[in-house]
Amino acid sequence: MKLASLKHGRDGKLVVVSDDLAWCADATTIAPTLQAALDNWDQVEGDLRNLATDLGHETIPMLRFHERMAASPLPRAYQWADGSAYVNHVALVRQARGAEMPESFWQDPLMYQGGSDGFLGPRDPIPLADEAWGCDLEAEVVVVTGDVPLGASREEALAAVRLVGLTNDVSLRNLIPGELAKGFGFFQSKPASAFSPVFVTPDALGDWWRDGKLHRKLMVDLNGKPFGRAEAGEDMTFDFGTLIAHAAKTRALGAGTIIGSGTVSNRDADGGPGKPVSEGGVGYSCLAEVRTIETIRGGKPETPFLKVGDTVRIWAEDDRHHAIFGVIEQIVGG
Repeated sequence: MKLASLKHGRDGKLVVVSDDLAWCADATTIAPTLQAALDNWDQVEGDLRNLATDLGHETIPMLRFHERMAASPLPRAYQWADGSAYVNHVALVRQARGAEMPESFWQDPLMYQGGSDGFLGPRDPIPLADEAWGCDLEAEVVVVTGDVPLGASREEALAAVRLVGLTNDVSLRNLIPGELAKGFGFFQSKPASAFSPVFVTPDALGDWWRDGKLHRKLMVDLNGKPFGRAEAGEDMTFDFGTLIAHAAKTRALGAGTIIGSGTVSNRDADGGPGKPVSEGGVGYSCLAEVRTIETIRGGKPETPFLKVGDTVRIWAEDDRHHAIFGVIEQIVGG
């Protein structure tokens, strides 16, 4: 089952979307918003699935689904917590700045709590007031949970996953060092994120969702050229069950909590840093990583951060090369 929110007020209007993303059906008689559906999942899931079946059989009124009319599936959320499950990415960034990599990073996930009071839609521009801030894309996988009890085990956490999607978790890289130096975490350096047009139930992903990971290639284009083709199911040190359980160690998580994987990152086949797509590698899911590799190899970064007018495109494909979650497509400062 695929769910989306059409732009409507602050919290959108819930629709069920066809598997090919061509059509949708109004679901507001079942739940007015996706958050309302998540709050009452046990009561409404069956009705939503029946609506999706009717939509697939074309036995109910249908509307064309236009991704440009979609808000984030959750236009705002009670909680957005982003992990860093691809420790390869963390190790490279720390290596570039000469920082030691603590051994604990391989056993205990990194996680920060981001702003969740307003997300960008999948086709909304990325606001950028100053290019000197170092605007970066970050292509990631996300899950949305139901209620997760305090102290949940990995298995309990995985059972609470309701939906899977993608995000562009925008970062302002040149603001990060100053904020971290204060010892109190991110704030100004993490503006609003954008999410894929649709979120998908794990069962609808079939074998692509297993072991708490999305086993699909995360596609990233920058200014119309292939930039990233990393495999989301590979080199993921911490699966989503582990990430959710980590978040729930000292607090219960409310329905509608979004948990991010962190930047998807693969090592090269020889075990070294990944190569650009243009050189036969799988590329990168953020600019910071390629700049890091350039620094390691040549002493300084060569690739610039995002500029006004740049375009970012993020998606994942099925076996027929159709977008599973729709496409995040954004222009910087547009």
